[in-house]
Amino acid sequence: MVQTKKQKHLFLAFCLLPTFILFAVFTLYPLFSGLYYSFFDWSGSSSKKEFIGFANYVQLFKDSVIPDTIIHDYFLVVTKVIGIMILAIFFAVALTQLKIKEAPFYRIVFFFPNIMSVVVIGILWTFIFNPNLGLVNSGLEVLGLESLAKPWLGDEKWALPSIMVPAIWAGIGLFMLMLMGGIANISKSYYEAARIDGASEWQQFWKITLPLVWPQIKVSILYIVITTLNGSFILVQVMTGGGPNNATHVMGSYLYQQAFKQYNFGYGATIGVMILVLSLVTVLLLQFLMRREKVEY
Repeated sequence: MVQTKKQKHLFLAFCLLPTFILFAVFTLYPLFSGLYYSFFDWSGSSSKKEFIGFANYVQLFKDSVIPDTIIHDYFLVVTKVIGIMILAIFFAVALTQLKIKEAPFYRIVFFFPNIMSVVVIGILWTFIFNPNLGLVNSGLEVLGLESLAKPWLGDEKWALPSIMVPAIWAGIGLFMLMLMGGIANISKSYYEAARIDGASEWQQFWKITLPLVWPQIKVSILYIVITTLNGSFILVQVMTGGGPNNATHVMGSYLYQQAFKQYNFGYGATIGVMILVLSLVTVLLLQFLMRREKVEY
């Protein structure tokens, strides 16, 4: 019996070993390497590294650009969570609760941006926001609203909100499908009982649909937050490069600038550690705020 139990544990360990190796190589190693390099003055392209202790962290707290990058990142987090979740919930409910014949087609249409490269999305929306040939200003001109036309990505005030638009547009489809899966698993008898009791459509949504898809909503919010804090720099880099005048720099794009453009790899690694810490704290805080008892009927 003991031997059988030992063999079972060895078999499980053998099955998990490839996953652990991949996790160690692609997650743990870069993580600890970044932490290690943050204590050095290193260009990233030479063999010469000078240990400077916490000097990079002191520079981090003195850097006037860092507070703006954090504000920009959390602006995108808040707007993406609100925008994506409202639209994803709306379309998920509409395509599951309403009798729409073209529902399968709309699922494909909404999910299509998720199979596109983020770089392609960034280039596409850069052309859309082009002040001379873009669809936005051309559409405003056709509607007789030329006064509202702007150099969207070249305006310090409107550049970041402009980046927010494709970020939300590209994220709706995935979370809509997640919510549709949750809604499809809700028993129809709950809605029938609610209608018999005189509940309105809004009351059914608020009292039945929303509580029962809360696990999917929670996972979606956490996923949006994590991917935004760690991946929003791609759109920024493609569409504005952090400009104009640092108006769209997020933590990731500023890291890229410091490490790969100014060859200050040690300081870039320090910014990476900051991103990790802020992401971890944000996720733990959201886990605490969104905790609730499991709803059962």
